[in-house]
Amino acid sequence: MSQTTDLREKGLAAIRSDTRIGPHFKPALLEVTEDGTATIAAEVDTVAIKRLALERLAATPGVTAIIDRLRVKPAMAMSDDGILDHLRKAYYDEPSFRQLALKERDGGKLKLVRDTPDARGEIEIEVKQGVVILNGRVPGLASKRLAGVLAWWIPGSRDVVNGIAVEPPEEDAPIRIEEAVRIALDKDPFVDASQVRVGVRHRTVRLTGAVRSREARNAAEWDAWYVLGVDDVANELEVVA
Repeated sequence: MSQTTDLREKGLAAIRSDTRIGPHFKPALLEVTEDGTATIAAEVDTVAIKRLALERLAATPGVTAIIDRLRVKPAMAMSDDGILDHLRKAYYDEPSFRQLALKERDGGKLKLVRDTPDARGEIEIEVKQGVVILNGRVPGLASKRLAGVLAWWIPGSRDVVNGIAVEPPEEDAPIRIEEAVRIALDKDPFVDASQVRVGVRHRTVRLTGAVRSREARNAAEWDAWYVLGVDDVANELEVVA
């Protein structure tokens, strides 16, 4: 067995060892080059499986980099134009983005959607085969992460590639992730955020408290998973009538 084949098998075993993924996970592609770069491609059911698979693969000794081609099965079939329309409206209506210019790229052409006097930054949107690609610059990590969450909320989104720069640069920390999760929960109409407590250790989010339905419990967990930088979510929310 070659070194790259051995590393591939170790990486696949590491992914399957997570009980939330299981032994039947079979990627369409998993290759590892001699320099340790792993390429993985598959359609998965949830963003949780995507994040967990990437985290387990990255933790495999010998894997030095990952080319991520994991895509999430969309909640609803939508065209790229449909996703773009929904996302444009979401960003346009978001109060914290009012001082940001909005642009969209379509067919290689960049179009200005909204200009803002004394803009504090800009967000550029592009959609390719259900994958939302974000670029531009914003004044804080919270804004960058919120842009990603709003993109994941579009039911046709299959992945979100968040390349937005933070200017000036802001050092990341668990408290920054906690802030972003709280913002997402506050904005989610399906969740009573006042009943949810959020804790973050390293990059693992822990949700505690009580919600009134299983749907709200699930929505709170997905909101946490949608936040850029989250590697795991421990959902300890109780459902009470």
